[in-house]
Amino acid sequence: MPDPEPILLIGAGGDAAEYREPVLSRIAAVRPVVLVDSTVPAWTRPYLTGHVSSDLTDQTATSMAVKAYTADHEVGGVMAYMEHHVVTAAHLAQQMGLPGSTPESMQACRDKALSRQLLADHEVPSARSMQAANPDEATAHADLIGYPVVVKPRSQAGSAGVVRADNAAQVRAAFERAAHESVLGLDRYGERGVLVEEFLDGPEISVETAVLGPGEAHLLAVTRKLPTPAGAATTQEYGHVVDSRDPLLTDPQLEQVVTGAVHALGLTCGVLCIEVKLTETGPRIVEVNGRLGGDLLPVLVERALGLNLARIAVDLATGSRPQLTRTLERSAGIQFAYPTVSGVLTHLSLPAHLAHRPGVERIVLSQQPGAKVSAPPHASLTDRLGFWMVVGDTADNCCRLLDDVALHLQVEVASSNHAAT
Repeated sequence: MPDPEPILLIGAGGDAAEYREPVLSRIAAVRPVVLVDSTVPAWTRPYLTGHVSSDLTDQTATSMAVKAYTADHEVGGVMAYMEHHVVTAAHLAQQMGLPGSTPESMQACRDKALSRQLLADHEVPSARSMQAANPDEATAHADLIGYPVVVKPRSQAGSAGVVRADNAAQVRAAFERAAHESVLGLDRYGERGVLVEEFLDGPEISVETAVLGPGEAHLLAVTRKLPTPAGAATTQEYGHVVDSRDPLLTDPQLEQVVTGAVHALGLTCGVLCIEVKLTETGPRIVEVNGRLGGDLLPVLVERALGLNLARIAVDLATGSRPQLTRTLERSAGIQFAYPTVSGVLTHLSLPAHLAHRPGVERIVLSQQPGAKVSAPPHASLTDRLGFWMVVGDTADNCCRLLDDVALHLQVEVASSNHAAT
């Protein structure tokens, strides 16, 4: 039997291997992987069978490099798991006649202003949104929408620069932050701009969704986001829990809103992470991410439901019918740690015995003493101190175990004025 044709992976991500390696390893278990990127990070090498060198900020040059490679090599599909490269991956798939959503639909995911417009045009419940060119426009939009509002960058990710504002002064400060904020270099891959949006009140979830073709969207898993600590004015993620028995998996209203968003943005192929607020008036779309969810959501889904989202994404990218049957009935969760004050990290530890506690699957401390870290609300993904992942019979069991591990975390950060633990 001939070896399967490789999949082109557009961008690996140079750092944060603790979040990316589990996904790449699952992709490589399905198909040989050829990385398209300017460099080959050391942690990726065990999973790769080839490399196409290209500066991914230059879409034309990347297209030419891939065209030269495929003149002598067969390729079975194209995919990207990083927000930066979903549009480029769609262009390349279209260029080679391979499965995938259109570049236009991926651009609609990346461009939050365009997303909101398309959702409104198709009457999909979302948030009222207006683009602001300067702080004066931002405050005028906020007055029109009504406080509180959310101020956010047009094309960032990971909650970077997303700020709730309760008055005009906060809107002005939030505008300046959103206009200049970037995480992981995303400012080089999308439209610049600042949006002022209606604040959607209610719990936030993400819906991991497989799109097998036009009008064929399947809700695979529901991820409940852990609440932020009391008094923490931030939009950063503090953790997630996935439960195989979540009643929202069969909620017809949620399914209608999610499938409506998929249709509105023109998405026809792939695994998506669709963020939703559960408001008093029903589910409303926050964002549609045209890729696998970050924060190790694919691992949580696999641990809780037995669904391999990376494999499903590879199957769809290569034209194979994926397996969508759940094989497990349990729960899985992850929690992230942030500093409580900004400054220089002087100590970070968790007792070693916790890693062997039943239900604790993984503990990762991602910062070293000497690192400069920012506390919420100024923190970004890169300020996380670490995370721990657990599994359990129920979501409540997972939450209790996550909280118990958190109680043992020891953190010391020295600022210019004081040290805090």
